[in-house]
Amino acid sequence: MPDLTSGPMVLILAAMLGYLLGSIPFGVVVTKLMGLGDLRRIGSGNIGATNVLRTGNKAAAFATLVLDGGKGAAAVLAVRALAGEDAAQLAGLAAFLGHLFPVWLGFRGGKGVATFLGTLLALAFPVGLAACATWLVTALVSRISSLSALVSAALAAIWAGFLGHGDMVILIVILATLVFWRHLPNIERIKAGTEPRIGGKT
Repeated sequence: MPDLTSGPMVLILAAMLGYLLGSIPFGVVVTKLMGLGDLRRIGSGNIGATNVLRTGNKAAAFATLVLDGGKGAAAVLAVRALAGEDAAQLAGLAAFLGHLFPVWLGFRGGKGVATFLGTLLALAFPVGLAACATWLVTALVSRISSLSALVSAALAAIWAGFLGHGDMVILIVILATLVFWRHLPNIERIKAGTEPRIGGKT
C-alpha cells in the first residue's frame, strides 16, 4: 500500500469522483448513439466492449474499450494531480466499482476488464502494459476474451512486484478478486468448453 498522506475528506472526494467516472456506461451510450440498439438486450447483455463486438460493429467495440479503460485512467490521473498516491489508488478502485455497480443502471454493470487495465496503465504504465500484453497474448492463443481477462488479472500482481511497484499489490489483488467473481459464469463455461470465442455472436 502507498503511504497514507491524504486527509479523510480528500479520500472521500477521490472515491466519489472515481465512482462517478467509472459508473458512466459507455457501452450503452456508444451503441445507442450509433443506432445499434440496447446493449443490455444484445448477446450476453454485458455492457463491455466484448459484447459490443457482438453487434458486428468493430468501431463501436473499440470506442467502448478505449472509453471504459479511459475512465479508470482519468480517475487516477485527475486525483493524482491534486492529491497523493493513496487517493489516486482509491479513485482507481472506486472507478472500477463504478463500472461494476453503476448507479445509472440500477447497479448492474459490466465485468470491469477494460477499466481494470486502464487503471493499471495510469497507476504504473509498465505494470499496465504488462497486463495488457498478457491479455493480448492469451487472446491470440485462446480466442477467448474472458480467459484472457482472467489470466491478465491473475498475473497483474506478480507483474507489479516484479516491476518494482509493490505498493500496488494489495489494490491489484482486490481488483483481480472482483474480476474473478464477475467471471464466475464464464469460468464454468470455459470448463464446459462452451465459452464464446472472440468475434462470436453468442
